Amino acid sequence: MKKLDIIYEDNKILVVNKPSKMLTISDGTYAPTLYEMARQYVKKKHKSNKIFIVHRLDKATSGVVLFAKEEEVKRSLQDHWNDIAYREYIAILEGKLNEDNGIITNYLLEDRTHKVYASKDKKGEYAQTQYKVINRTNKNTVVKVIIKTGKRNQIRVAFQSIGYPIIGDKKYGSKTNPIKRLGLHAYQLKIKIDGKYLEFTAKPPISFTPYLGK
Repeated sequence: MKKLDIIYEDNKILVVNKPSKMLTISDGTYAPTLYEMARQYVKKKHKSNKIFIVHRLDKATSGVVLFAKEEEVKRSLQDHWNDIAYREYIAILEGKLNEDNGIITNYLLEDRTHKVYASKDKKGEYAQTQYKVINRTNKNTVVKVIIKTGKRNQIRVAFQSIGYPIIGDKKYGSKTNPIKRLGLHAYQLKIKIDGKYLEFTAKPPISFTPYLGK
């Protein structure tokens, strides 16, 4: 099992950088999960230590994930997550997006295979995805993404819905996979805990570097 990439730790939370192609929590298979790595890590310090899931990233997405060390902390964070958590991603899109910034509003539904899609008649869960272009290459657009709502596959569906899917995202319309992974990274999390604002950043993967420009 890989070594846990720790960004920050105190007596209430553990913040780590999740690699791509790893589940945050088990889906019923026996593949390694980020949760299991975090659990083993805290247990090594003391066998009575516990760890709790606060939020998740898709298996293919890398970046900042926060765990709670106490159930009370977990509940408090989850109950107010969309109000206290600022989440910023970096996404590499297929094609050259003309607009420099914008907000994508979707209503999300799931089909029988659990694939999320954007409803055409405003049925489903409301999702708002804000973006700003940070670089363009010959074939791609790199955007900073801020989500106001944390819905499953929200970012991936948002860019598919406007015709610019994320590279490596065959599930949501991408036809190219130049970096051999999904081009989506949870870059930054800012959160308010006990009246204090904390900021956590996970450096973009090396495979993103050629796309980021200056």
